[in-house]
Amino acid sequence: MIDFYYWPTPNGWKVAIMLEECGLPYRVIPVNIGRGDQFKPEFLAISPNNRMPAIVDHDDPDGPMPIFESGAILIHLAEKAGRFMPQTRRGRKECLEWLFWQVGNLGPMAGQLSHFVNYAQGEHPYSHKRYADEYNRCLGVLERRLEGRAFILDAYSIADMASWPWVLIAKPLGQPLDDFPNVSRWRATLRDRSAVQRGVDLGKELRRAAPPSDEERRILFNQTARDVLRPG
Repeated sequence: MIDFYYWPTPNGWKVAIMLEECGLPYRVIPVNIGRGDQFKPEFLAISPNNRMPAIVDHDDPDGPMPIFESGAILIHLAEKAGRFMPQTRRGRKECLEWLFWQVGNLGPMAGQLSHFVNYAQGEHPYSHKRYADEYNRCLGVLERRLEGRAFILDAYSIADMASWPWVLIAKPLGQPLDDFPNVSRWRATLRDRSAVQRGVDLGKELRRAAPPSDEERRILFNQTARDVLRPG
């Protein structure tokens, strides 16, 4: 059994999709980020970066294994299931390249853009444009990679699962995909997979239905080292 510490965000979706694709048994443990659950000592013991997703794999031969950071989780699950990551040295190398590209480029740029679109509208036009341009550039990188191929690698993999949620939200971020036909086609192909649909729907009742309160904004957006060193 896998304990899945989760809140419905693109980073959480990619792990949810992988769990559904592999058919691995798991139980969801919601971590309410607006309430500050991510700073509780018991969660920090699993995820020192106080971010979701995180898992504890209770079936590991060495005993319960906590894993934080979505990229590391995807690699662990791919190795555990023996699926969705190439076995050749070159194939594995390419898979890790594109996985790390997502966690270091596409995801952070989209995440920062989302902040200025959803929570700081009109407050910092330079910052908004900076992240919008970088997100657009990343879509261009992905567009070129998908030229003449159905998936990021030769076959569907954790590289696709990692990047797809951050492209799913392109339109809400103000970035239409009209200029990225390969990305648009790839986005639709993955969207039609039943496991992908189940992953995105996981915990949809937890999604925010209203803007965050002042207290939630304080918890979400003004974190410093103090919140990790002296949680609560």
